[in-house]
Amino acid sequence: MSQWNEFDQPIGDALPDWRPCPRPSREPMSGRYTRLESLDPARHAAALFEAIAAESDSRSWTYLPYGPFDDLESYLAWMNFKCLGDDPLFFAILDLRTSKPVGVASYLRITPDPGVIEVGHLHFTSQLRQTPVATEAMYLMMQRAFELGYRRYEWKCDSLNLPSRNAAQRLGLSFEGIFRQATVYKGRTRDTAWFAAIDSEWPRLQQAFQTWLDPGNFDEHGRQRRSLSELTGPILKNRD
Repeated sequence: MSQWNEFDQPIGDALPDWRPCPRPSREPMSGRYTRLESLDPARHAAALFEAIAAESDSRSWTYLPYGPFDDLESYLAWMNFKCLGDDPLFFAILDLRTSKPVGVASYLRITPDPGVIEVGHLHFTSQLRQTPVATEAMYLMMQRAFELGYRRYEWKCDSLNLPSRNAAQRLGLSFEGIFRQATVYKGRTRDTAWFAAIDSEWPRLQQAFQTWLDPGNFDEHGRQRRSLSELTGPILKNRD
């Protein structure tokens, strides 16, 4: 809802108690299926590269501005050069069944003053994709952001990356539009699709995630009884 100023102009609702958010820490995030740890090349790179090398092809790197990597040395060099700062803030995603890292994710474009944060640099190996581990990792990152007081949680991707667009909406982030010719990467142009969830939606999203992640939502063969899209769909404000 908007309010009106003394000039009879519509303005946004006042936030008299608003304070900038703290920046996210490097503290681990743990759940039932996964643990996210601050990315440490010495501890995580070798196992991550082993999982990457087992992939049948390099399609998982198509929509990232870096990769694929030919060997552990080049992957480790990239990680040491790009992944140790505070923004982006990288985490390794561990599968608790094996305690091995099977993917990475980060917070980025962290802007505490207005309370906006983005999730990105997602690289999921085949051991992680389409598993409860992956979903719970995304849930834990969203949970930390909103618990820190962030008002807006963003997801952006190449508009041609349909799996990423579908994943954002499955996780409860509403489609907000396409920024045409937003950037250039790997020698090609990119239109960027924007998705976001806001703090007022978080209680319902949290309940949706908890319902889906509950062991009772899976049968004896690990098949879901209710899809996450079924639970988050009514929360979406717009679909692409």
